[in-house]
Amino acid sequence: MIRRLLARAYWAVSRWTLVSEPAPPRPTVLLGVPHTSNWDFVLMLAIAWRLGMKVRWLGKASLFRGWRRSIMRGLGGIPVDRADPARVVGEVVEGIRAGDTFGLVVTPEGTRGSGTYWKSGFYRIAREAGLPVTLGYVDRTTMTTGLGPTIELTGVVRTDMDVIRAFYADKSGFRPEMRTEPRLREEGAPPPAP
Repeated sequence: MIRRLLARAYWAVSRWTLVSEPAPPRPTVLLGVPHTSNWDFVLMLAIAWRLGMKVRWLGKASLFRGWRRSIMRGLGGIPVDRADPARVVGEVVEGIRAGDTFGLVVTPEGTRGSGTYWKSGFYRIAREAGLPVTLGYVDRTTMTTGLGPTIELTGVVRTDMDVIRAFYADKSGFRPEMRTEPRLREEGAPPPAP
């Protein structure tokens, strides 16, 4: 209840507009894209709390050190050791299979800086746990943010990523120059620039 009230207050004063499809009716892997600023985190919580979603999110282990540990865990954080990211995939899938219900927020770009490929953990988790993927977004050009469609993955990586790329093609984060094109290493090299 308190979280929803905080979210309502945030959206009442924010320069951003929440433009969203309804919260998915079942657990989902929720993509937070583009991830180019720490402000993405604030928007993600405001979206989830406003829509009444229980979310967990993956974050680098350093965010959970010292005094921040209990705060980050209280906000739904799951630390990821970048030296062993496969371990967290297994733990999350195990928790979901055990009946823990939540939307898992993943920033597949893996960093706020630009790169060549997205991290594929979101894809593996969704496939292994039988979860759909919800396309969450931030778009600075329109100052809108929210949840886009929820899709079922087919298991054909390039086909699924084509759908995801089409949705994010016109979305721009806080720092557009830091955006990473939606592409998994499993698809092969990106096409040459025109």
